Amino acid sequence: MSLDALKSALPDYAEDLRRNVDSVIGDAELPAQQLWGTVLATAIAVRSPVLLRELGPLARANLSPQAYTAARSAAAEMAMTNVFHRTRHLLSDPGYGRLRAGLRTNVLGDPGVARVDYELWSFAVSAINACGLCLDSHERALRAAGVGREVVQEAFKIAAVVHAVGVTLEAEAVLGE
Repeated sequence: MSLDALKSALPDYAEDLRRNVDSVIGDAELPAQQLWGTVLATAIAVRSPVLLRELGPLARANLSPQAYTAARSAAAEMAMTNVFHRTRHLLSDPGYGRLRAGLRTNVLGDPGVARVDYELWSFAVSAINACGLCLDSHERALRAAGVGREVVQEAFKIAAVVHAVGVTLEAEAVLGE
């Protein structure tokens, strides 16, 4: 599968999405590992089988086996921790924030790739999952590691476009007009 095939699967009313796929994925300035790890992790977070079938093989072709596994791991970990931390934040009782989380997150100690890459992927997934506490935490870690705002913004631009493409492709699979 190619990006051209993905874009051609989008309906005419989503022309802006086609252009955004070109700009945030096709013409991305991120290194390939950061780009494709972000694409894969966010595609998993979108939960669209159609999108995963299209982008999964592209990500596998552009990532080392370790990076491919680590991006999947970032999506899995954030699926858990984003719900947990978002819920603690949304509850009006601050006492939950003082309790021990008690969730295993061993992969965070050694994700198998550069810490910055894993943080970027976790950040992008947290954007899709709308966890403000996780977004702040991962953004602080990225900035402390010397990552510029432009790179951080690229990650959430990718998340936004991948999310929109996934939603649109799923709607077309059902409505198919």
